[in-house]
Amino acid sequence: MLNQYFTDLHIHVGMSHSGKWVKIPTSRRLTVRSILAEAAERKGMNIIGIIDALSPLVLADLKALIEEEILVPVSSGGYLYQNNTLLILGAEIETREVNGGLAHTLIFMPDIKTMTTFSTYMSQFIRNINLSSQNAHMPLTQLIQIASSFNSLIIPAHVFTPHKSLYGVCCQRLSHILSDQDMVKLAAIELGLSADSNLADRISELAGYTFITNSDAHSLDKIAREYNVFSMETLSFLELSKALSRTDGRQVIANYGLDPRLGKYHRTFCRQCGFTAAEGLTDKYCPQCSSSTLTAGVFERINQIADYAEPHHPAFRPQYSYQIPLEFIPGLGKKCMAKLLTAFETEMNILHFATYEALSNIAGNKIAHFIMTARNGTAAISAGGGGIYGRMLQ
Repeated sequence: MLNQYFTDLHIHVGMSHSGKWVKIPTSRRLTVRSILAEAAERKGMNIIGIIDALSPLVLADLKALIEEEILVPVSSGGYLYQNNTLLILGAEIETREVNGGLAHTLIFMPDIKTMTTFSTYMSQFIRNINLSSQNAHMPLTQLIQIASSFNSLIIPAHVFTPHKSLYGVCCQRLSHILSDQDMVKLAAIELGLSADSNLADRISELAGYTFITNSDAHSLDKIAREYNVFSMETLSFLELSKALSRTDGRQVIANYGLDPRLGKYHRTFCRQCGFTAAEGLTDKYCPQCSSSTLTAGVFERINQIADYAEPHHPAFRPQYSYQIPLEFIPGLGKKCMAKLLTAFETEMNILHFATYEALSNIAGNKIAHFIMTARNGTAAISAGGGGIYGRMLQ
């Protein structure tokens, strides 16, 4: 029998348990221990990916948690926390193409032993292996060749954003920088906060890939702002791999993410005057102040490189549901949030299962209404761009 698991595979570690920085800038509260507790107990996640396990500081913290039996190794890969949340070890690595474009890629490994060997090997290319997301000073094709020699899952990260992504700054097509052999080694594509499957499925070469959407959390609150539902038999790295490759009935059956308009790079933005494009913008100059200081938006970039005017979804593509995180709900403060968590236990329960009546009894009609419009995709939204998030309108 297959089970359904809430999954967020892109969570950063800010600081090691020894007090040394791993990811700058992030929250000091983002330790491995606090991530596990937040994801399992408050967010209601069943599978999480910590993507700074390349760092020896993080590996040391993980080993300590295993020694304390807080984490329990799974024979087919991964580590169980409290017997109901699976931790997957990942590394986010930066590559550089010949045109100077930088991109981030997620590399997931089944266990500490494999990740430690990978970390040691990559330390000859990365100047400070203790810090997250460091430049490996190689093109993606070389990283794929190295990572595929390990038992790894390779997933290009936030592929459309205007900074450090493949389609954003490196290429118009993956096939321009990757061979056919490289492309079949990609386990999935991560969409990023400013895109969804309707936008990504306008590019023909992506039709064969599973899409995932993750939080890219730099603080505890941001965990599970985007997530997926995986259909798998049990919690393990092997089952996760099967779901990404759609093997033996395992698959990703839902993507839950921000309405792309809430993403901070969705529309083209002028850094000089603050103009945010509302229509398709093709000019290199701001129509409001004539400045050339524009940060290209994901929406405009996809319009520029797309094969299709409308999305061409493959038959296996799951529904992409717009899920506005509770932190975006107008008027929902910490005290009200605490009451909701006391009543419903996890954010997943609040977002997915609590009825309007039950929400209203705890938080009032206005908050309940906002949560329900966020759930059903009818919320009014002002689009974001240039590093500034969109917002839900009251």
